[in-house]
Amino acid sequence: MATKYNFLKPYTFKNGTTVKNRIVIPPMTEAAALENGAVSQDELKYFDIHTGGAGMFITPVLNVSNDGKGFEGEPSVANDKFMPGLIKLAHTMKQNGTKAIMQIFDAGRMSNSKILRGTQPVSASPVAALRPNAETPRELTEDEIEQIIEDFGQATRRAIQAGFDGIELHGANTYLMQQFFSPHSNRRNDKWGGSLENRMRFALEIIKRVQKSVDEYADDKFIVGYRISPEEIEEPGIRLDDTLKFIDVLADQPIDYLHISMGYAWRTSLNDKSDDEPIILKIKQTVNNRLPLISVGSIEKPADAEKVIDAGIDFAAIGRESIREPNWVQKVELGQEDSIHYQLSPTELDSLGINSAFLDFLNSMNADLHWVDKKEAKDNFDKEIGGVEGN
Repeated sequence: MATKYNFLKPYTFKNGTTVKNRIVIPPMTEAAALENGAVSQDELKYFDIHTGGAGMFITPVLNVSNDGKGFEGEPSVANDKFMPGLIKLAHTMKQNGTKAIMQIFDAGRMSNSKILRGTQPVSASPVAALRPNAETPRELTEDEIEQIIEDFGQATRRAIQAGFDGIELHGANTYLMQQFFSPHSNRRNDKWGGSLENRMRFALEIIKRVQKSVDEYADDKFIVGYRISPEEIEEPGIRLDDTLKFIDVLADQPIDYLHISMGYAWRTSLNDKSDDEPIILKIKQTVNNRLPLISVGSIEKPADAEKVIDAGIDFAAIGRESIREPNWVQKVELGQEDSIHYQLSPTELDSLGINSAFLDFLNSMNADLHWVDKKEAKDNFDKEIGGVEGN
């Protein structure tokens, strides 16, 4: 086994849980669940192929309530009827010691009435997202806010009972937890909005409710993570100063890690171009060893992951590269780095568990999959699945 990389070393959380290495597969939407939100056989096939190497594997996001659904093909943890599929999913992911983490969320205003089958999307305030064709959401009532918090607690219970090793709260990527924190989407003047302290409240209450489920249903080694996006470009919107204050509070909450969602691990501020310090290092300083951090974004080669660990970040997440190369960790361990695939051929899709729904979603997100031959890829799509159209 190759031992020259620090990312191959195990990590032990404060709760005593040990993960076998510092590589994480982050949550990546594959849009392949059944229409009602149940786990599909295609999803199980994909996870069976891609698990077993990383220390932690985080699922694509699951909605905690029916009205929290964000896109077609999204798996759900909103009802006990989904438990049989969730049990199979947890079992499939937990191969060779990989820890299975379920990411959970409510999409809020980032959904629409078509996806919600005629129901108007909701958010902290009736403010539409700044994106094409965005619908104006309905403002949540106090009782509805409390119900969503309860939904997160029940989703956590189901994750525990299904056999997952942890959950990750999706407080990033402009979804409902971030919407309450953002001054763009949250214009409330009650205890859920206005001041920075009030805009933190929704997330902190969810964490409190999740911990109640952990205390009641899990052993003391269940992992609770939180994913956060550092900035928004909207005006008004989340700025880094507020995020660092929020992270300072989060670091003292009953969570086990903080996952920083960025497209590039070493990204600097989107709003202050004069600041050339990577955001992840600012967050590391704020956290001050109170929580482990996961860094994600364009980490592809072993040297990329090692650079993250050498900077004092605890985990490196490989996203799109893990789609192309499901045996990335295993090949590094065996000293077979030269055989790692960094490009994708259309002839490999089935062997990688990539079905047409997943492929459509990746195309709609303009994901750069590093095709071996882009013309070959297009010709193959046209031939095999009748072309790829964005959602």
